[in-house]
Amino acid sequence: MRPVLAFLFIFFMQTVSAQDTSLFQRKEYHYAEGKTLPYRILYPEKYDRKKKYPLVLMLHGAGERGNNNQAQLVHGAKLFLDPANRKDFPAIVVFPQCPSNSFWASVKIDTTVRPFGISFDYTQEANWPLTAANELVRRISADESVDHSRIYVSGLSMGGMGTFEMVCRYPDMFAAALPICGGADLASYSNWKGKTPFWIFHGEADVVVNVKLSREANDKLKEIKAPVKYTEYPGVNHNSWDNAFAEPDFLKWMFAQKKKK
Repeated sequence: MRPVLAFLFIFFMQTVSAQDTSLFQRKEYHYAEGKTLPYRILYPEKYDRKKKYPLVLMLHGAGERGNNNQAQLVHGAKLFLDPANRKDFPAIVVFPQCPSNSFWASVKIDTTVRPFGISFDYTQEANWPLTAANELVRRISADESVDHSRIYVSGLSMGGMGTFEMVCRYPDMFAAALPICGGADLASYSNWKGKTPFWIFHGEADVVVNVKLSREANDKLKEIKAPVKYTEYPGVNHNSWDNAFAEPDFLKWMFAQKKKK
């Protein structure tokens, strides 16, 4: 094999290996009443328990629901498997698996008027996968070497809605939130007290989750003087996560946030 071809082959194999989703270890969290929340967890490349690492909770969209515990890695996993990011942003990353018959967020969807038929109600009890994911974060935070001042949550579509609701229901947990094409119960924003920084993303041409939900969230967060950034992509449809995850400062901004005491 010629030297140049050999180099390219080795580089290709290293890249494939470095982004192999099997690096996310498969585990299960046994929730109350016999319910089980499968999840995948990625540890830092050189995990040193003498150090403290950020913890990132990633909530997938409705299309990745199911029970095989692999589907949730379709979007976002490459961001954390990239060799440069593994080196520059060592973290513990958790992808929980929402079952096929459930939902992250407390929403009601009327498909006859979609995308305008999404309404939120946080007065009801949270869906059990969201509650289980919260308990999972607390369990991992206790069992692993986690920097409790740097716990983050991000999600897309259904997971974007779950991201908003996570922060609303558990306002003291997260140092930053990055919802993508989601939305929230505007009546519950006062619960957040403006402590958690947000970076919100949405595609302007989204016909699945109306962009107005993110616009309203941005306006409401500004109204209560919460730290918020808003990025809208002109002409981009529902897959705005591709643009969000490609943002050069996505991880840099996230890991720069630190929970205030």
